[in-house]
Amino acid sequence: MNLEALYSDIDSEEIDKIDLLPRDAKMEHIALLKNLPTKDALKEMAEAIKIPLLDSFSLIDNPSLHLPVKLIHEYHCVPIEDSSHKNKNEDENGDADGDEDTIALVTLWPPDTQMDRWIFASCGKKPKWYLGDPEKIQDTITQHFGVGADSLDESSLIEDVSEEDAVEDADAAIIRFVNEVIFKAVNDRATDIHFEPLRDSLQIRYRIDGELISIRVPDNLIRFQDAIISRLKIMAKLNISEKRRPQDGRITFSSGESELDIRISTFPTMYGESISLRLLNQKSKPLTMKELGLSNHEERILEKVLSSPHGIILVTGPTGSGKSTSLTAFIRLINRPERRIITVEDPVEYEVPGINQTQVHPEIGLTFAQSLRSVLRQDPDVIMVGEIRDRETADIGIRASLTGHLVLSTLHTNDAPGALTRLIDMDIEPFLIASSVELIVAQRLVRQLCPECAQPANYEAGYLENCLRLMNIPVTEENLNTPIYKATGCDNCRNIGFKGRIGIFECLSVSEEIHEQIVQKASARAIRQTAIEQGMRSLTESGWNHVKNGLTTIEEVMRYAEIETDEEVSS
Repeated sequence: MNLEALYSDIDSEEIDKIDLLPRDAKMEHIALLKNLPTKDALKEMAEAIKIPLLDSFSLIDNPSLHLPVKLIHEYHCVPIEDSSHKNKNEDENGDADGDEDTIALVTLWPPDTQMDRWIFASCGKKPKWYLGDPEKIQDTITQHFGVGADSLDESSLIEDVSEEDAVEDADAAIIRFVNEVIFKAVNDRATDIHFEPLRDSLQIRYRIDGELISIRVPDNLIRFQDAIISRLKIMAKLNISEKRRPQDGRITFSSGESELDIRISTFPTMYGESISLRLLNQKSKPLTMKELGLSNHEERILEKVLSSPHGIILVTGPTGSGKSTSLTAFIRLINRPERRIITVEDPVEYEVPGINQTQVHPEIGLTFAQSLRSVLRQDPDVIMVGEIRDRETADIGIRASLTGHLVLSTLHTNDAPGALTRLIDMDIEPFLIASSVELIVAQRLVRQLCPECAQPANYEAGYLENCLRLMNIPVTEENLNTPIYKATGCDNCRNIGFKGRIGIFECLSVSEEIHEQIVQKASARAIRQTAIEQGMRSLTESGWNHVKNGLTTIEEVMRYAEIETDEEVSS
């Protein structure tokens, strides 16, 4: 295939680099070089090489019967129905793939002569080529054949070779499969990967935008279960012979421009070891205050407190609610040459240039409390502690704030007032809490609507009215007539309807009145009521604001309405 027209404005050195890239990475690289969206670069390519570009396509029935799975994966192409011949060339068996002597194929990169020969040799048909969106083609292959199906293709593992070579080939196949699972997770923006052995299968699930999603895997995966688990344990330098006890470890993994710090945890189950991987991208771009989802009013409150020379700022919420991401955004906001900032984290999730970051190592006695003691001898202005887990850490943090340091940390509580009562439960003196804590930020993450496919919800007034009441939102004419949207699903969001997440917040400033309530050990409910009277916006109010702005659905926000209701009852 002549690509000279496509390469006309690319220098020879970059062309050599493109030639060395895998087929599925070439198009994205060219788009970056040309500073074009991938779709525009693809359109330019189609015009240059005179191959039709398809916006959409339909997979032929039983594609693996028409083309070996190995070739589908290797060449990143799939047999499709040829719409140009569908109506006039259907054969007696009902196939609608064009002429009997041709097979319609969509690919993400122009074919070469070798591809034509291999495809003709394998299926006896001449390929008729189309170009398609690389992401859609990759997703189609994964959905129909499973992640890493080519790596575990038994035809490639069972060859006329020596026993030693066969073992080496099998090991290489397992390594490729595990790498592909991790690569796929990174591309899908997953935060966790779960390998879960069942009675008759090995299930693999990704956590994407807070939701667990099962991924398609090869049908023969159960045969390689032990080898896959052993490979993961070897990567983490764990004991592969120990299968009765849980083990923890870490893996350093490179995926393109991403550098992953992977936390691995093994756990014995009835049908084998379950393995969970937490993916921490060391090159993730930290979010700004705006990107977090804070309102203008909340931003101003935070900026005022962050400019203070001392005090404690607490970020609360359950695991996975984005607390570390928020703390990093706060640190970036106040990161200036005249301020010495030291962080103690477990693990270090975001690298922030210009600050001193350290990681705890409990196995050698370097806990949060011990690290915090040492940090105080380093002449810091601002200290960020990843989490307050015990009384000792809380006590040191509070005393650090009272001696002229700004301290930022996190707590696991459901809402902002709950952080105050939690500290009291840790046997911290109320007057110390009241004197040191300046601001508490409670947060959750809700999924953002996909901008490509969000549709007006058109709910009945009665349903919307009930939702507003449950969220403690005023049932006004304005709110009832607010245009809101629902998730539908498209190729851009893997037919889920959501893409990405955004935070909902409540910010509790410790005023004089709340100061007195803390000293008197008032209930979280009483403190919440005072804070609301003083202008605090609740989690559900923050969520409703995102609903009105078309960023999320009312059902996403409703998850947290129950939390507030339950807390009020229990209080």
